[in-house]
Amino acid sequence: MARDYYDILGVSREADEQEIKKAYRKLAMKYHPDRNDAPEAEDRFKEVTEAYEVLRDPEQRARYDRFGEAGVGRGGGPGAGGFGGAFDLGDAFELFMREFGGMGGAFGDMFGGGRRRGGRTGPRRGSDIRVRLSIELAEAARGVEKTLRLKILDPCERCDGTGAEPGTSPETCPTCGGAGEVRQVQRSMLGQLVSVRPCPDCGGEGVRIASRCQACRGEGRVREERTIKVDVPAGVSSDDVLKLSGRGNAGPRGGGRGDVLVVLDVEADPRFERRGDDLLMDLPVTFSQAALGAEIEVSTIEGTETVSVPAGIQGGQAIRMRGRGMPRLRASGRGDQIVRVRVWTPVDLSREQREALERLAETESEPPAPDQKEPGFWERVKQAFTA
Repeated sequence: MARDYYDILGVSREADEQEIKKAYRKLAMKYHPDRNDAPEAEDRFKEVTEAYEVLRDPEQRARYDRFGEAGVGRGGGPGAGGFGGAFDLGDAFELFMREFGGMGGAFGDMFGGGRRRGGRTGPRRGSDIRVRLSIELAEAARGVEKTLRLKILDPCERCDGTGAEPGTSPETCPTCGGAGEVRQVQRSMLGQLVSVRPCPDCGGEGVRIASRCQACRGEGRVREERTIKVDVPAGVSSDDVLKLSGRGNAGPRGGGRGDVLVVLDVEADPRFERRGDDLLMDLPVTFSQAALGAEIEVSTIEGTETVSVPAGIQGGQAIRMRGRGMPRLRASGRGDQIVRVRVWTPVDLSREQREALERLAETESEPPAPDQKEPGFWERVKQAFTA
């Protein structure tokens, strides 16, 4: 069942950025698992954070308003590594603390300064890699596998990612005792306030390196070139994002990998004009073809096909070719191909052509009166869809 991100946050579709952020903060604090032990709290926290992730970004919000969850890679997606990627609890914690974790004071104390439940902070996660990928419209129509060559931070082989020189080991941080965090108790008129912060000596990792690896200089990672394959699903559009979870930079000294975010650029095809899942094209026809009707071969995104031009068609009228447009992303079916008829008027007439037209002029009917307004192009397209 489709979800409504506006209903999840309890805001109207006209809500501005501040209203959305205020609503999210209220709900996130209510359902944050560190404050709420109810069985459904974790799912609700993840749900409101996912809604906020989409609605806070103008581009994602515009795609959501137009296409729903499918437009932002949600709603029955394939999970990690698929289109848009799975939004898990780790993503929710990370976005929450990125938005509000730096506020300090009681708010920071309430959630341990951004730490995750279950022990020390530990090694930091690696950064994401954002890259743009251009594909042809025909590739977007059928789906395609692409290969990217990226420079990625990989765990150092010399020290196995620990950052310590071979033969040595990281030492437990004496300041935090390996917890990765330090606590400070302050007395106030309201009682004791306990603040929790990452350890300043080990950066929250719980260990210190006395002898650094000479290959990675203690980072536990080195830059390498790596080839990755990207499966682009059929029906994508420009600015859609493919999230390859856990394929990005390795974190320092054993930290988890970030993601690779592939931003798509679908190149224009000179034969077509894309409108959502529909493809529009112009078809020049002669006067005789328009008057008498004709069977004409036209290009489609998958090859060629014969279209029937009905007798008496007028210039600017549209013919619908059902199911010959773009596949619908994360949904069944395809859009349509709309053929706009352009009646071609010859410029250089031969003597035979001129004589034939002069004979026609003697018997042809008068055109419609000027006050009989012809429908505009988009009205004709609408008529083609309802035909």
